[in-house]
Amino acid sequence: MWLAVLVAAQPEDALFSERVAPVLERRCVSCHNDAEAKGGLSLQSADGLRKGGDSGPALQAGRPEASLLLDYLTGDKPEMPKTGPPLSMAEIAALREWIAAGAVWPAGRVLEERPQADLDWWSLQPLHRPEVPAVSGNWARTPVDRFLLATMAARGLSPSPEADRRTLIRRLSYDLLGLPPTPDDVAAFLADDRPDAYERLVDRLLASPHYGERWARHWLDVVHFGETHGYDKDKPRPHAWPYRDYVIRSLNADKPYGRFVAEQLAGDVVAPDTVDGITALGFIAAGPWDFISHVEVPESKTDGRIARSLDRDDMVVNALNTFCSLTVQCARCHAHKFDPVSQTDYYRLQAVFAALDRTDRPFDADPAVHRRRADLLARQRTLEAERDAVAEQIRELGGPDLARITQELADLDRRGKEGLQKPPEHGYHSAIERTDDVAKWVQIDLGEPRPIDRIVLRPCHDDFNGIGAGFGFPRRWKVELSDDPNFAAGVVTVADRTAEDVPNPGLSPQTSDVAGRTARHVRITATKLAPRKDDYIFALAEVQVWNADGKNVAAGCDVTSLDSIEAPIRWRRANLTDGLYPEAAADLAPQRDRLTREREQLLARRVPAEVRQRQQTALTELAAVEKSLQVLPPPQLVYAGTIHHGQGNFRGTGPDGGRPRTIHVLHRGDVRRLGPEVGPGAPPLVPGYPAAWDISPDQPESQRRLALAEWITHTDNPLTWRSIVNRVWQYHFGRGLVDSPNDFGRMGQSPSHPELLDWLAVELRDGGQSLKALHRLIVTSAAYRQVSADRPEAALIDRDNALLWRMNRRKLDAEAVRDSLLFVAGELNPLLGGPSFQDFVVERPEHSPHYEYQLHDPRDPRSHRRSVYRFLVRSQPQPFMTTLDCADPSMSVDKRNETINPLQALALLNNGLTLVMADRFAERVEAPDRADTARLSRSLSRAFELALSRLPTDDELQTLTDYARQHGLANACRVILNLNEFAFVD
Repeated sequence: MWLAVLVAAQPEDALFSERVAPVLERRCVSCHNDAEAKGGLSLQSADGLRKGGDSGPALQAGRPEASLLLDYLTGDKPEMPKTGPPLSMAEIAALREWIAAGAVWPAGRVLEERPQADLDWWSLQPLHRPEVPAVSGNWARTPVDRFLLATMAARGLSPSPEADRRTLIRRLSYDLLGLPPTPDDVAAFLADDRPDAYERLVDRLLASPHYGERWARHWLDVVHFGETHGYDKDKPRPHAWPYRDYVIRSLNADKPYGRFVAEQLAGDVVAPDTVDGITALGFIAAGPWDFISHVEVPESKTDGRIARSLDRDDMVVNALNTFCSLTVQCARCHAHKFDPVSQTDYYRLQAVFAALDRTDRPFDADPAVHRRRADLLARQRTLEAERDAVAEQIRELGGPDLARITQELADLDRRGKEGLQKPPEHGYHSAIERTDDVAKWVQIDLGEPRPIDRIVLRPCHDDFNGIGAGFGFPRRWKVELSDDPNFAAGVVTVADRTAEDVPNPGLSPQTSDVAGRTARHVRITATKLAPRKDDYIFALAEVQVWNADGKNVAAGCDVTSLDSIEAPIRWRRANLTDGLYPEAAADLAPQRDRLTREREQLLARRVPAEVRQRQQTALTELAAVEKSLQVLPPPQLVYAGTIHHGQGNFRGTGPDGGRPRTIHVLHRGDVRRLGPEVGPGAPPLVPGYPAAWDISPDQPESQRRLALAEWITHTDNPLTWRSIVNRVWQYHFGRGLVDSPNDFGRMGQSPSHPELLDWLAVELRDGGQSLKALHRLIVTSAAYRQVSADRPEAALIDRDNALLWRMNRRKLDAEAVRDSLLFVAGELNPLLGGPSFQDFVVERPEHSPHYEYQLHDPRDPRSHRRSVYRFLVRSQPQPFMTTLDCADPSMSVDKRNETINPLQALALLNNGLTLVMADRFAERVEAPDRADTARLSRSLSRAFELALSRLPTDDELQTLTDYARQHGLANACRVILNLNEFAFVD
């Protein structure tokens, strides 16, 4: 007999919540769930258990021995689970005890699929400082070395000798600054015989502002920072660069790492009223954004909802990948198969960013201006409240008459505003010309000769090319009358503006008085066309021909022209007499004046003087505040994650006061299949930190981001501290202690030196969180100072050098190659910060921009800045930089590719920038008289010192001198720039 599962109304007991539910979620629900009930059985809910499966009831409450569930899970060869090991004795005992106790299932509880991975995975273990190993010998300089040496010794390996000083200064300079050392720097280091000369060099390099530029580039790779949206239209983000400058500034200031993280998630809370607090939020908006699916597709459509969900997904993934090396994106559709992240956990993270979108956010770079603006805005809000209170009192006293007058004035304002918008029928538009001296005419046939009092030309309004009012109105023009449609006889000129250029009239009507004239045809001729960006046109919205009785006799009349763009309904000849045109404010002025006088008289009769005085005082003071705001320097903008008020079909949360959107768990990630609503939270990975956060939608949305920042930077979050020390280690040695820097989960790599990783993580976390101190600890180690030469006997044991028995030889990244070309040529502009330079020409910017790199002149000094300041395009990357393995800003790049192929050699040999810099390099090193062989040799020796930090050998010098005599010094410099030694660091 089937006994129903008991559904408990009381809170969960410990047996179900702590012992039964985890077993079912980890081992059963992935196959037996409501969507995919294998064998017809779902174990997600009490309803599924009640129903049972194809084999019958799953259990009988109170009778474990008669329950099929236990039969399938026990025995010598259990039938379930199909994959993985059988359930443990403790897990079976928990299920048996639960069934015997009546199989009580808490009311409303729905189980989730959870991965087998639990908190026993190495990266989720609490951080503890390991003991530093005791090792023999005097090789070790730092605790780092002792960990490494202990591991090497266990495998029968020994470290390599220390590299020479030239190699070390070149290695350090590229690692910390991304630039080669100068010959003077090399000479000074070689001559420094103090015992701490190396440490002094490290400190000097870490203090350089170029350190921040170098290490910001690594960070920007990981956060997939770009300066265009990506996707189809890939429109530019001209205000993304302040975030890049924030990263450089923070790294140079050695900001504590926890603070650095928190500012990028909630800088407006942890560092309010500061430039860093706002510009740091560019992190949230660093990734791509689907312009079309946000702006052109409404949220009511499925594609619009998908785009908005994917936008939050990018924010979530960027935060967890960057700061925690945790992959969570799998949980968008189902519980993570490998790591302990459920769907509910994932959508709680989406709820953190539920109020945010990507747009420009204003800020004041000057703290004094910021304070002044804040004070004025606070005063403005107070005065606006006073103004509104008085206005309500006046409305009550004014009654229906005041309401009528107010409505009529509002209607006039609306008509004026609508007049500045494009009407449905726009006007006449001539054919397009390449020069402005092609005459164009258009004429009205009045049907018969008619008396004419005045002729009015109404200009167009169109935003094309940013022109707006007066679009297409000619620079020179005339108005003529005739009874001859061909204007071959009896022509009378009634307005002649052809002698000199006339200013664009905006929307002001151009009136010609012709009282006493009679004619059938009116012709307007443009003798000098209106300019656009690359061409010239003639356009008008309306031609009115008024008689003395005040009637427009041209209304509805036929129109002819020399030529015309007929693109109904926007452009066509017939629009000139259809009565539709943009209204200028002056046309409505008489009605507005009359209503204003009537309103003032009404107020004088019905509203006490003291009330009117209160209103006037508030308005006067408010105007003064607004004037003071206007004279402040305009705020700067940063493209950031912030509250958006909407654009096109896109509706942000601004109109709702920034209230977060409602977030649901999406069944299989489908926006059409809504599951339970969830609030903000994070995976339950930090001891003592709840998975769901008690933050209501009525609280400021920034509290959600602050909670995430606190969760990530919590001292008990082991992922954060392991992640960052691994990234720093990777960029110094070419390989991380964990060789999957963005994935510390089960699909990632295990650490090669887990104790060293934890020791470094604790050292950073508990030692002031200084990244510069971490750099110093690593680069002053004996391991970092080793030669990179191979040792065959060691390679047989550790082919990949995972145990660091030598230093890794590394290829320079694309930015270091480009910057070095500029540096050795003496052309590198050291300017810090500011808007990005563009090494391309933009074509068709008003639609889908084309970024044409081949049109850029590499001699342009504006582009001779560090590569970190290069404007980063997502859809059309720079070909030269891409060939050299530059990161793709559309995705998080935790490790650059390090390929070696013929295309790279060809690019470095023939690229336009290389050719220009080779010439400048030659000019820099060239001696006064090239005919003197000794001087030519000195020039080449100087070139070697600048490019390779050493002098040439006798053979090298002889070979290059012979080459330079035959092909020129510039080509010899070009050869030096193409040596492997220039593009690699030992």
